[in-house]
Amino acid sequence: MSTRSQPVTPEDVLDPAKALVPSVQKINEVRVQRGFWPKIVRTAARIPFADQALSVWFAARDPQTPTAAKGMMLGALAYFVLPVDAIPDLFAGIGFTDDAAVFAALIATLGANIKRHHREAAEQALERLKTRA
Repeated sequence: MSTRSQPVTPEDVLDPAKALVPSVQKINEVRVQRGFWPKIVRTAARIPFADQALSVWFAARDPQTPTAAKGMMLGALAYFVLPVDAIPDLFAGIGFTDDAAVFAALIATLGANIKRHHREAAEQALERLKTRA
């Protein structure tokens, strides 16, 4: 870290205006790499937007996806895996509504970056997850 750079705070990671800052993007990437699959495996059968979350995950990992879109996708995925969010996921019925809203807004904004092959990979992964359960 250079002497002029500031450490990244938890508030920075959650700030959408800082989603494309390289240090924030790297933190989100690490958080998603560690937490996405364990959480999606636990929750896929309970959340109606699992296919959207998986599509975003596949798009964020695609080298063809533009860096700016990846930064925003990683921010949404990091929000999904964070244990603390606006509505705790422990509340049955409403716990994932904030996560669903984040994915809906992301797809409305960046849907063109989520290609058919990302959606197909998401469908296949979701089918495998459901047969495991």
